[in-house]
Amino acid sequence: MADTYNIAVAGATGAVGTVMLTLLEQRGFPVGKVRALASERSAGQKVPFAGGEIEVEELTAESFEGIDIALFSAGAARSKEFAPAAVNAGAVVIDNSSAFRMDPGVPLVVPEVNPEDLKWHEGLIANPNCSTIQMVVALKPILDAVGIRRIVVTTFQSVSGTGNPAIEELFAQSEAMLESGEVKVEIYPHQIAFNILPHIDYFHDNGYTNEEVKLIKETRKIFGVPDMGVTATCVRVPVFNSHSESVNVQTIRPVSAEEVRRLMLDAPGIKVVDDPTTNSYPMPLMAEGTDDVFVGRIRADESADNALNLWVVSDNLRKGAAANAVQIAEYLVEHELLE
Repeated sequence: MADTYNIAVAGATGAVGTVMLTLLEQRGFPVGKVRALASERSAGQKVPFAGGEIEVEELTAESFEGIDIALFSAGAARSKEFAPAAVNAGAVVIDNSSAFRMDPGVPLVVPEVNPEDLKWHEGLIANPNCSTIQMVVALKPILDAVGIRRIVVTTFQSVSGTGNPAIEELFAQSEAMLESGEVKVEIYPHQIAFNILPHIDYFHDNGYTNEEVKLIKETRKIFGVPDMGVTATCVRVPVFNSHSESVNVQTIRPVSAEEVRRLMLDAPGIKVVDDPTTNSYPMPLMAEGTDDVFVGRIRADESADNALNLWVVSDNLRKGAAANAVQIAEYLVEHELLE
């Protein structure tokens, strides 16, 4: 394999794309050339990388000549339009959008959970939804040890999951509220500052939002259990970054909270923060800027057999998106799976 690899980042000026560039540097990925790609209106901008700046180029079907790995975070429509061109040019595409996640011919991968699925990629790999990634990392040790019958999850998702405009809107609305000014609502259907919206993405006919459907279907695919019982309620909260989740899991075989803590202490990608005597539990501010999944409030659900409650927090721009994609790239290089 090569000593260095040429990387393209599609969506390089967005909330996730900028973090992808940062993580390639921070994690010491063996980068040769980096190409920053974005829409026509962003072309010519400069983005920071490795102590300098690189100029943003317009994303086109011709952008991938000589590229080994293409990290996409430019939205599903652009992924569908340009990812095939990248694959045809010889790049392996790691796509952060929803475009290919449920395609049976495309692996949907979290490296701590199902890296073996990378072995059958055909040039295109899907990065799961942010809320899915952190939950399956937390539940993988339980799945392996005692099996999982059913998952009930409620998410508390930060506005950064919607992108930079949502971050700016929360800041502006908060400022307006504190100054008794006029609150403008543009990104979400209702004010998000000092409010909670039980609504992420569009509604399906059955009353579930598309975010909830993603979480359910992706969890089953990643775990390889098509009939696993999973239900979700996804909520947008006025937090700038990092998603939190309340997860209730019913296992096939009994397991104690103490055993789950022990399993998680040995699991990759998990940090256990769980000491009620010192008010220690995961919080969004704790996770921000890290690539770990934080788990706490581990306790038995005394209302049901073989059931547990967990509180799971992770930085959605990092482990929930950019870091997971870069980790996939690292695995491909380490295991010589780029050909």
